[in-house]
Amino acid sequence: MNNKMNILYIGSSTEVADLISSHESITPIACGNVLTAVNYLNSHSLPDAILCEVYLSGGSGFEVHDFIRNDQRFKKIPFLLLSFQFTEDLFKEAFTKQVDDFLVFPFESIDGLLLRIGFLKDFRSKTIKVTEEETNEFKYRMPLSKRVFDIVVAASALIVLSPILLLIILAIRFESKGKVYYISKRVGREPFDFYKLRSMKVGADAELKKLAKDKNQYASASKQSDIDFDKPCPRCSALPNAEKCSPMLHLGNHTICDYWYSTQKKEVAKTKSSFVKISNDPRITKVGKFIRNTSIDELPQLINVLKGDMSIVGNRPLPVYEAELLTVDSIAKRFLAPAGITGLWQVELRGKGGVMSEDERKRLDNQYADNFIGDNYSFWYDLKLILRTVPALFQKDTV
Repeated sequence: MNNKMNILYIGSSTEVADLISSHESITPIACGNVLTAVNYLNSHSLPDAILCEVYLSGGSGFEVHDFIRNDQRFKKIPFLLLSFQFTEDLFKEAFTKQVDDFLVFPFESIDGLLLRIGFLKDFRSKTIKVTEEETNEFKYRMPLSKRVFDIVVAASALIVLSPILLLIILAIRFESKGKVYYISKRVGREPFDFYKLRSMKVGADAELKKLAKDKNQYASASKQSDIDFDKPCPRCSALPNAEKCSPMLHLGNHTICDYWYSTQKKEVAKTKSSFVKISNDPRITKVGKFIRNTSIDELPQLINVLKGDMSIVGNRPLPVYEAELLTVDSIAKRFLAPAGITGLWQVELRGKGGVMSEDERKRLDNQYADNFIGDNYSFWYDLKLILRTVPALFQKDTV
């Protein structure tokens, strides 16, 4: 081969990544999770092929395939699904979903893999036709009326509420040391710096992991478990002479076969909540509780609105760790709508006193996103949600 082939590998196997990297005809692009891969596809030139593991944190390779094939930009890219064991059920599902190829590691020949990718690339290029009109249908467009409304409302609110903001800033500074504002990376239609007034004590982020296990209001009844490196793989145990059923992974001080690691990781993902929301969070300060209950802590997001990162009404922007779990989930449609200060989910949640299941939140996010598919946007629907936000601003629980 005269030209190197760019292969995007989505997965966590070091052996697969090393094998791809070692071949002189391949330029590897390794992404350990789905969110990283999606961000790469949105910001770089397209790869020649996508090689994706069946089991991924927070989802599966089949969900990634659906996501890729639903975007016109990626329709010509061959998608190869990678497993570390062959099962008839996986093969049938891959065939049913029309995955381009189903591979089992280790490969018989890396050169054979390249020839297969070359064939699939040529085949899709000749048989898949994507017109400019079809591509444009999938591009997001912020309605002009919505953008004008956002700028007018955000600018006016900042001017009118500046005295209140000044008093709150002084109160935060008086109660505890540290910055009066809080900046974190959030994901709306794309990642951005998200602004809030600080409502928690300094160092609160370090306590989130422990609190999420015990007080996450979205957590399922089953506890989130870690991967058990000491528990023997049942398939390896059934093999003679200490043989292994799949390649071995070396993770820190632990060694585990790829099949058993992937299997446990899939089970962990099933019990892992996509959202983290701590009810009556103990990290919140006294001033923080007041500004949260009155939603004053959200006011700096008006700056995000002026910058174009957010809209007055939309789906709540997510922390990166939450967005990663949702990128290939059925809720991925939520990202078709802009990030917003308020919206359908926020109004419903606060109207119900902060009690809402994860599935209900997903449904509401998708429901609002439906406003941005085709020509469904309604300015009056946004205005109705804003009016419903007013009585929901004052609440008993710090949710």
